[in-house]
Amino acid sequence: MADWATYVIVREDGGHEVYEARFGAIGLDLDLLAGPDVLVPVLRERPRAGGWRDEVWCQAAALIDLRRRMLLFFAWEGPAAELRHRRVLWEALRRAWPGWELRWTYEGPAELRAHLGLDPEAVRRGGDVAWPDDVLAVDDGELSERDPMVRVVTIGADRCHLLSSANHHPVTEGPALLDRLARAPDHGRCVLAADSGIHLDPERRRVGWWLLGARAGAPRMASRWRGWTVEFWADRWEEHVRASGGRFTPPVVDREQALAELRDAARGRRSALGDAVVRVP
Repeated sequence: MADWATYVIVREDGGHEVYEARFGAIGLDLDLLAGPDVLVPVLRERPRAGGWRDEVWCQAAALIDLRRRMLLFFAWEGPAAELRHRRVLWEALRRAWPGWELRWTYEGPAELRAHLGLDPEAVRRGGDVAWPDDVLAVDDGELSERDPMVRVVTIGADRCHLLSSANHHPVTEGPALLDRLARAPDHGRCVLAADSGIHLDPERRRVGWWLLGARAGAPRMASRWRGWTVEFWADRWEEHVRASGGRFTPPVVDREQALAELRDAARGRRSALGDAVVRVP
């Protein structure tokens, strides 16, 4: 099993080059702290990739557009996908990529291909998802982790359910999600640093959802909630806090502590691309 990362460089002439790194997905966000002047030459020392991995096997990716000075990227794991570290990572990335536009691609590699004018469907997996029993018990061990793989679902002002975030986002289920959770354990409220969530207002037939990763097709979700108003909050988890009526109150982020932890993570790792890309923010 490998954690594949894909890198795409868009040349000044409009052509593009595709590279990949085995075991490079965990830490791709930290590798980006090296900035374009370091990262581009390092990537070009690698052999070209034979093609694109689909959204299941491409677990992190970055597109470096030298023409438009744009960086598009996503990752399933790492500081960028953790509520405690996401903001300070973005601050550090803006310093490492001055004058560049930075954008998170919530649709994963499909959005990178769309940027290039290529067919995004070529890397998407079709078909319906067979939903596992991902509801977490009140005493589940995952809830004791500092950065738990937890997805918070709040319903109206009365219910809060915690799901494992190891699977697809429940927004893809449509209104059937309400039936599935009708007899699920009610956690009362979530005070954890969840990595994604959804708020349902059955009376007003409104849905708001967010995520820090890239595991759901954001533009296609409204079609699964016919008759409902669907709002995608991107990574703005504060919208969920406001909508939940106190059912979701994650810990306050200590910026200085989060920055210190980010520096420790950068110092203590060995990049799949080599030591040259390791930079301390």
